[in-house]
Amino acid sequence: METKKLRAFIPGFAVFLLLSQGLWALDSRNIPIEVNLIVDGSPAMKNAGGEAIEWICGYLVDGILRDGDRITIWNAAGKAQIVLSETLSGAEGKENIKKTLRSLNFQGSQADFAGALGEASQRAASRSGMVYTLLISGSSAALSPALLGSGAAFLRYSRIEEFPAWRALIVALNMNSRIQGAAAAYFSGG
Repeated sequence: METKKLRAFIPGFAVFLLLSQGLWALDSRNIPIEVNLIVDGSPAMKNAGGEAIEWICGYLVDGILRDGDRITIWNAAGKAQIVLSETLSGAEGKENIKKTLRSLNFQGSQADFAGALGEASQRAASRSGMVYTLLISGSSAALSPALLGSGAAFLRYSRIEEFPAWRALIVALNMNSRIQGAAAAYFSGG
């Protein structure tokens, strides 16, 4: 990577990392967010699916989501499909999300991460608030087509958290112009 591009990338990526971790730790958050959850529905998740779903329930549903947040869940198998899209309202809403997650089927063919990311990106472009995208993959092999094809551009600003049999990616959709603007402001001293 060229030095100029690297200098522009580092401040923007640092901002992304701070937003993806620090903002969610605040219990006092009262601004609703848009959450995209894309779950690998391929057989790659068969052995790790239960563990991954329970992690999602604890980390995302119980840890991050608040009343008023909007969540859309994709089952990325064969052709990605939305299995739930709703605005969270109370404990019953969280239980409905958990029930939906626990009922996901990991029988589909190759994971369609590019399709789900493309649709999530289009939705994110029409939102003015914070958009948080979490992608769950059962294996590197399941994720490879997204990295090689049209989905690679969507994963440009992402962070991977590795688990023994699966991985979680926090993906910043439509961030290119924001990161370039932040980098330009940083290097111009403004």
